Amino acid sequence: MGPLDDFLFVYQNLIYAIGINSLLALAVYISLSAGQLSLGQAAFMAIGAYSSALLTLHFDLYFPLVLLAGMILSAGFAALIGIPTLRLSGVYLALATVGLGELVRLLLVNLEITGGALGLSGIPEKGGFALIYGCLAVVLGGMFAVTQSRFGRAAEAMREDETVAGIMGINLPRYRLVVLIVSAAIAGLAGGLNAHVSSFIGPGEFGFDAAVSILSFALLGGIRTPLGPVIGAVILTVLPEMLRPIHDYRLAVNGAIIVAVVIFRPAGILTWPIRRAGAKA
Repeated sequence: MGPLDDFLFVYQNLIYAIGINSLLALAVYISLSAGQLSLGQAAFMAIGAYSSALLTLHFDLYFPLVLLAGMILSAGFAALIGIPTLRLSGVYLALATVGLGELVRLLLVNLEITGGALGLSGIPEKGGFALIYGCLAVVLGGMFAVTQSRFGRAAEAMREDETVAGIMGINLPRYRLVVLIVSAAIAGLAGGLNAHVSSFIGPGEFGFDAAVSILSFALLGGIRTPLGPVIGAVILTVLPEMLRPIHDYRLAVNGAIIVAVVIFRPAGILTWPIRRAGAKA
């Protein structure tokens, strides 16, 4: 076993967490990039995690199909709740999606099929480094492609000023719904991968704390480019490990770093504007 193998063995879970959290960061990025403050990503992650885990435990389906099913169910749930909730915006949308997340968590606690408060254990470890980072590369590449498209320009206009965007002819309800569905599908994918690398999932993993953590990835990294939330996810995932020697104070240090970034870099760490094809320097 070489040095690289030793490193991967020791830090395997951390490497997996970086990739999964980066996917979650991109899920919240697409929402924020269209001016929608949604905190429902933890709920969509839970749906993807539990549905994929149950399909594996009870039916042992082909793993890519399991992940796809989790994404479809998360996206379908987003479409179901999208019509009434997307009439809201700003803090009202945030509160509504927080309530949605708590509803999903309570259902997971009280349903027998999900294992109740004890969660699900014994989930086969089918996710791996190549699959997690392959999915991340595909999603990240898709995000960059979308930023160059008509959809990306419409989302940017919505983020800057929804009223003006609507006057310009952008179909706001349709774009809001599409953004929510795509965000849910990505979060569902992250949930499915997470369930199959940790071998255990419980309702406590998908509560309000998780929703805030996912949002903090994007706030720290910035939403001017898809790379921003990924950088934020890497920092906030690695930071607790780096602060392990001062474990009694690491949460305080972690919080202080986020506060400092919000005060001194309110747009996030990475503020490079997206260069569109054909744009002049």
